[in-house]
Amino acid sequence: MSLAMRAVAAQSHAISERRRLSPSAWLVAAACVAVMAIMAAPLVFSFLASIKSTAEASASPPDYLPHTFSLENYARVFDHQAGLASYVGNSLLVALMAIAACIGLAAPAGYGLARFTTRGKEIAFLLLLAPMMIPYQALLTPLYLDFAKVGLVNSHIGLAIVHTILQLPFSIYLMRNSFEAIPREIEEAAMIDGCSAWRRLTQIFMPLAVPALVTVALFAFIMSWNEFLGALILMNEESAFTVPILLVSVRTGDHGAINWGSLQASVVISVIPCLVVYLALQRYYISGLLSGGVK
Repeated sequence: MSLAMRAVAAQSHAISERRRLSPSAWLVAAACVAVMAIMAAPLVFSFLASIKSTAEASASPPDYLPHTFSLENYARVFDHQAGLASYVGNSLLVALMAIAACIGLAAPAGYGLARFTTRGKEIAFLLLLAPMMIPYQALLTPLYLDFAKVGLVNSHIGLAIVHTILQLPFSIYLMRNSFEAIPREIEEAAMIDGCSAWRRLTQIFMPLAVPALVTVALFAFIMSWNEFLGALILMNEESAFTVPILLVSVRTGDHGAINWGSLQASVVISVIPCLVVYLALQRYYISGLLSGGVK
């Protein structure tokens, strides 16, 4: 019995020794906590400013902690112009269309670039990635002129097309690398069973590349939700504005002064959907980014 107890004690001591962190591990953990605190500080200060009264939020010098609790800034944001529900609905509509377009175009393009052997395939791939090197601000003026001719100005479809153009090169890059990571034996077995190229894509490759698809959707959503300049140029009616336009219009207070409380309240509201979507899809996002970003 004593030998058994000694063995258990020795095993427990060994486990505790392995779990004991080295000084370098403590330094890494402290650095991670510091980085997290720095990244979270703006959100925390924005939330604290959003629950202040209008006078307190605009005080100079500012007080970081609110002395009184007030929801007047959120009430002002909810009732601003066309209403918060209209802006959020417009942003969600544009984001969903951009996600559908990115997945619908990037998946077949990535599959073709990954699995078909054609002359000039690598050159075509580079040409598809080339728009990533062009500042999209330089494209907005010609896009506006072209969209005005076909009636896509002040249209959510037109704005979704702009967001798709901005996000599509990266989406194709991610899907191509993700499809290349799938073993060829799976595709060869499907070809022996008589699967066409379209069925192989929709029934085999896309289910296996769900993390990459989720990553494409997540990037497209965050980009579309936060994009400001394209929405500002293409949209000219309050009922068609998106959330980033709300952030600009709600900041104007009395006599042209900046209403800091309402601005911070709108910032907090605009961040919540991105946080919810990211946290819900985090597991797929990490695996999809690794599978699609490493060749």
